[in-house]
Amino acid sequence: MSAQNWYDVLDVDSAATTEEIRVAWRNAIADLAPADRHFRLYNQAAEVLLDPERRAALDAVLAEEAAESAPATSPAHEPPVTQRSVPTWLIVGLALLVALSVGLTAYLSTQPSEQAVEDATGAARAAAERAVVPVLSYDYRTLEEDRAAAHDLITSDYRADDYDPLFEVISDNAPDLKAVVEVEFIASAVTRAGEDRVEILLFVNRPTTNAQTEEPVVYKDQVTLTMEKVDDEWLVDGLRTSPIAP
Repeated sequence: MSAQNWYDVLDVDSAATTEEIRVAWRNAIADLAPADRHFRLYNQAAEVLLDPERRAALDAVLAEEAAESAPATSPAHEPPVTQRSVPTWLIVGLALLVALSVGLTAYLSTQPSEQAVEDATGAARAAAERAVVPVLSYDYRTLEEDRAAAHDLITSDYRADDYDPLFEVISDNAPDLKAVVEVEFIASAVTRAGEDRVEILLFVNRPTTNAQTEEPVVYKDQVTLTMEKVDDEWLVDGLRTSPIAP
């Protein structure tokens, strides 16, 4: 069975850079609703091509398929077969390769299975989609409630090092500005997968109002959440945002 060529799905070259792949993926899903079947297909392509290990595995399969499909060439003249004794160094080398192979097999057996990583990735992605709204939203009238809601969804390290210091700045300014920031989740994709740590890229809208704007100004953001598994629960352990150009 032929492997799915995710390069063709996103219409990028097999030598495309990570940024070129990310741009192609964003452009592909920009006008699609999450329920559209193509939306899931483009996300699957991005999940593979933005993961170095999964991309390398795909490249290997595609190269093997290309080699198998290449026409075989027959030499015009077959040289006579001569029997030669096997050098001692070759026998020793083969024995060493066998030993290394056994060791590698034992090592791989201790690594997380592909199914385990896939299950973890799905759980982390769902947790990120639930967390992005309360973690980024706030209302100047309910700041303490907003902080408490976010605390339930983030690790203690991220809370102490990043979230609480930032929220203190928000608390100092939001009441005077009468700032209200809402978040609407649009779409997500996995950019890095592991059994206990997963990176999720999310697209969100942020309708924002303050004392000077009665009508909400909608900002479009790209948010990267680093999710960490803590006591069987996936929590936010890092957050990066960048605006999406209109």
